[in-house]
Amino acid sequence: MKNDMTEKNMKKQHTFHIPVMGIGFTIDTPLKVAPYGISSVLSLGDDKLADRMRAHYCNKLNIPFVEVPKDDADGRANRITMYLNLMNEMVKNKFQEIKNASFEKGSELTKYFEMLPDFNDLKKEYNRMKNESDSSVIEKIQHWLKENMTPGSIDVNIMTKLDRANFTKTGEQLPQHMNDAHAALRGFANSDVNAGVVLSAGLSPRLYSYISNFDGFFPDENEQLAKKVILKVSDYRSALVQGKFLAKKGIWVTEYRIESGLNCGGHAFATDGFLMGPILEEFRLHREELIEQVHEILNDALEGLGRKRLSKPLELLVTAQGGVGTAEEHEFLMEHYKMDAVGWGTPFLLVPEAVNIDGDSFKILSEATEEDLYLSDISPIGVPFNSVKGNTKDILKEEKISEGKPGSPCPSQFLKIYNTEFTEKPICLASRQYQKLKIAELDAKGVNPEEYKKQYDKITVKSCICAGLVMTAYTENNLLRKSDGEGISICPGPNMAYFSKKSTLKEMVDHIYGRINVLNDSYRPHMFIKEFNMYINYLKNKIEETKPNLTIKQKKQLVLFIQNLEKGNEYYDSLFTDVKEYFTDAKSSIKKELAATKEVLAELNAEIENLSIATPVTQ
Repeated sequence: MKNDMTEKNMKKQHTFHIPVMGIGFTIDTPLKVAPYGISSVLSLGDDKLADRMRAHYCNKLNIPFVEVPKDDADGRANRITMYLNLMNEMVKNKFQEIKNASFEKGSELTKYFEMLPDFNDLKKEYNRMKNESDSSVIEKIQHWLKENMTPGSIDVNIMTKLDRANFTKTGEQLPQHMNDAHAALRGFANSDVNAGVVLSAGLSPRLYSYISNFDGFFPDENEQLAKKVILKVSDYRSALVQGKFLAKKGIWVTEYRIESGLNCGGHAFATDGFLMGPILEEFRLHREELIEQVHEILNDALEGLGRKRLSKPLELLVTAQGGVGTAEEHEFLMEHYKMDAVGWGTPFLLVPEAVNIDGDSFKILSEATEEDLYLSDISPIGVPFNSVKGNTKDILKEEKISEGKPGSPCPSQFLKIYNTEFTEKPICLASRQYQKLKIAELDAKGVNPEEYKKQYDKITVKSCICAGLVMTAYTENNLLRKSDGEGISICPGPNMAYFSKKSTLKEMVDHIYGRINVLNDSYRPHMFIKEFNMYINYLKNKIEETKPNLTIKQKKQLVLFIQNLEKGNEYYDSLFTDVKEYFTDAKSSIKKELAATKEVLAELNAEIENLSIATPVTQ
């Protein structure tokens, strides 16, 4: 029997994690999956949701609920801290219950081991135990297995863009550290959860600098981290820039989480035509260089702060997510690109055992086709947002528009960040207040009916996703209040089109590891090809948008975009020619699809070359 395990295997039993989905869908997912060794991410976007979920679980477990006073100056951070502490306690208790169970068929303990990948050290010993006849040996193996079980990580997500400033009742702006994202970070830092904070949506110098206020993010005397920084990145250069920025503050990035620019759920941060395959290749080739450069900067910074220099670089993981749908794709990312783990998000929306999902939304998702899933303009922060036709939030929005009452009452107000066109303090583009003012401005312009409708639709398309993305957590846990409003926003990735079956947690895990198949019968292109075609459509839309008033700068951007896509096409053509052991059944169709994209790119290239620069209007 194996007497020890590698540190990496001890920390990560599985080779996948469940990324954050919306706000309410995964708010308590760690409780549902972490006891089985599976890591997941919950959003810290809505502290009121976290507080109501804490009250819900306190009531369920018959333990006292200590309310955070309404006049608590640091209420947001404290609500988050208390929720995470409760989540941590519940996960530990449930994990211990599983650990104390017996190795009987159908037990929770058996489920823990049955879900592990077959190459995992624990799984190998578990299988050996099942085939062992000597009771004394079985007892020893079982003891070892239990001693080496570990729960999954309770990671949290903060969107760096959502750092709303807050004000006193008299209208005075509070200090920067009271901003929403800063308070969420503080709430996590002050909790007893030893996990990672996933920072998404790009570098925020103020927020990144604020991390250094908390000792948990610095290495202890044993060169270990209690709190870890995980960066969601779109390319290698971004990772290097952000990694160095944080290293100068004495903060090490434990994981770079590469996400597809378009083939993902929620907000889509498109690159300038850089495709996922070439991005992963760059990380594969330059990973050690990244570690060395950032480690050197980190050590100098630690020394400058009066802290101990590290004897060696800290652990650094590189993971990928966005559109993965088969065990073969999962394994390919792990083996060819040397990823440490792969994120599986959208398919878990059909696993009620793991997420909060209401019946109506489940039906919409399970029946969704490629045509139903689209990149929308509904997000008030001005970033493309993956959505699905027929979601109840958008239906209600359209009803309000038809009644002549566009806009939302803005119950949460988390996206009152950017716009000050009409007000001194920022307001949300989806709010009734903003849309009423913007439509009045449009009315005064006196534009022709066609142009009026175009501009009107652009104003009213914005949806209250703050409320829409938390609603399913309220409905599924009987927490809905009249003041919450109605309608649920759903933000699946395009991958949803290929999953239709309601699955158990074990079934979805078995699918990930290739033990069963839960895909529907629709034709599903390879994840790289799917993303490629999405970028082509994205480029086509960009051309149409900019064509009427094209500037020199915009034309240069279009040229750069298509050049990157052409390089991506060449890379994929070479990749699928050279790779012998993967995608053998799909290789011919992949090659045909790449040939088709090459023709489309040639046509688009010619179109871009022939675009005329608009003549500036003289006053």
